[in-house]
Amino acid sequence: MRRWLRDVWDGLYTMLVGMRITWRHLFNENITLQYPSERWTLPKRSRMRLFMKYEDCIGCGQCVRACPVNCISLVADKRPAGSAPIYAANGQPIKLDVKVFDIDMSLCCYCNLCTYPCPTECIYMTPDYEFATTDLTEHLYHFAKKDAVFLTVNPKPPAPKPEAPPAPPAPQAPPAPAGA
Repeated sequence: MRRWLRDVWDGLYTMLVGMRITWRHLFNENITLQYPSERWTLPKRSRMRLFMKYEDCIGCGQCVRACPVNCISLVADKRPAGSAPIYAANGQPIKLDVKVFDIDMSLCCYCNLCTYPCPTECIYMTPDYEFATTDLTEHLYHFAKKDAVFLTVNPKPPAPKPEAPPAPPAPQAPPAPAGA
């Protein structure tokens, strides 16, 4: 009987200790973030999902070479000789047709190294971080498009070369002496 009373007292005591902690935190301000309706503000240079603006890609492959895990695949061919010139948004001429540009985000380590060497800044990290899925094939992004609209006029034409100042007149030879 004594043991039973002791067990009941221990049970009540531990319940009261737990309730004391509960009551203490019941009236404090909530610090839990209610995720789907509230979201953390991310730092300015957060590294999340990669995106590539296909219309600005010149097919140089520098992003592929910079990627440490080889999650980017690129296939580019030379453009036909008679085709009209097309330009990236920064004015750089596009000399290669990009046939395949795929990024496998299931392999990506989010290091951002592929974005730095790009001369046209067409590949960049977006602030989108909600792309969880149960199927890994949904993390393979195909960016090459057949119906892409390219710029046919250079948006940043090269500055006209300044005219060279006129050359100074050539020095004239001194006149020859008359008595020689």
